[in-house]
Amino acid sequence: MRSIRILVPGTTGRFRCGGLLVELQTARLLEQIARVEVVTYRQREPDHPFLADLLRQEPADCSSDSPLWLVSWGFDVPWLLRRLKGRAAAYHAHSSGYGFDLPAGVPVVAVSRNTLGYWGDRAPRNPLTLVPNALEPMWLERGARTDSAVRPIDVLVQRRKTSAYVLDQLVPALRERGLKVEVQSGWVEDLVDLFNSATVYLYDSAPYWRSRGVTEGFGLPPIEALACGCVVFSSVNHALADNLDPGRMGHQLGAGTLQADLERITAAVQAPDAWRAEPSALARLLEGCSEQAQLMRWQEALQQINQHWDRLAAGSSALPAPKQGLLPWGRIRQGLANQISGLAWALKSRR
Repeated sequence: MRSIRILVPGTTGRFRCGGLLVELQTARLLEQIARVEVVTYRQREPDHPFLADLLRQEPADCSSDSPLWLVSWGFDVPWLLRRLKGRAAAYHAHSSGYGFDLPAGVPVVAVSRNTLGYWGDRAPRNPLTLVPNALEPMWLERGARTDSAVRPIDVLVQRRKTSAYVLDQLVPALRERGLKVEVQSGWVEDLVDLFNSATVYLYDSAPYWRSRGVTEGFGLPPIEALACGCVVFSSVNHALADNLDPGRMGHQLGAGTLQADLERITAAVQAPDAWRAEPSALARLLEGCSEQAQLMRWQEALQQINQHWDRLAAGSSALPAPKQGLLPWGRIRQGLANQISGLAWALKSRR
């Protein structure tokens, strides 16, 4: 097993975000199966090596004795992979839709089926694996899934990534009905305690990600809410559709009309047991999101990635990406053919 270097721009200040926390959690998990270093590349930090220094000190090498570099940071990925050319590297893919293509032979570790399908279309000859993000142990150990006590918060909303519809229309309308709605923003000392205090959790990230042109990579907050026994109403965009089966695991938010949301959320507050996820299905979901389950997936993925780079180091050639689809004229011709076929079928059906 190669040692692993996990690349992040920095670990403090403006670089602190959900994506960084996931990569640091990944580093902690992988320390159980390989030697791991967190390497920064934009901000020099005393506790971590710096990418530019390592590249100057070490020649390009992808042999079995060389480290595996794990890149993940969205728009930085093409630049990082160019700098790592000739070295064993893999892409830990969260959000998709950035628009770049991957070099031939660079493996992808996707955190969701949505992201896996994106790269299965865009890079079908690159090695692809699926390793979902893991829940921190605190959510599984302290989540009040079986707590039947009355919760002081009827409806919980986290302001970040939440749509204007929820904040400007739904929240005021729920409050007019007398529901206790908390809109959380800023730092919270104990998120598990906050989620344990809420009956219903609302998450509507579709407009946020659409405005940025990329996707919801995994969507941990609704799963964290489920782990705490909340009834979840959520958008089902992108990777959220991996787990939030509407009407079974959670419920669609913004389902047609404001009135529909008001009626269903009010009913869920009044009788949450009738709206919560089915216990055995929830147990399977949470078990699959545990760190232990994801560690097993990482071990399998890394074995495949190491074998792939061993083959390349031994002289095998990476399969190139397939040629692009039809040229513009070919697409126009195909479109005309489809229209003619449809017209012929319509005329035939009238006879």
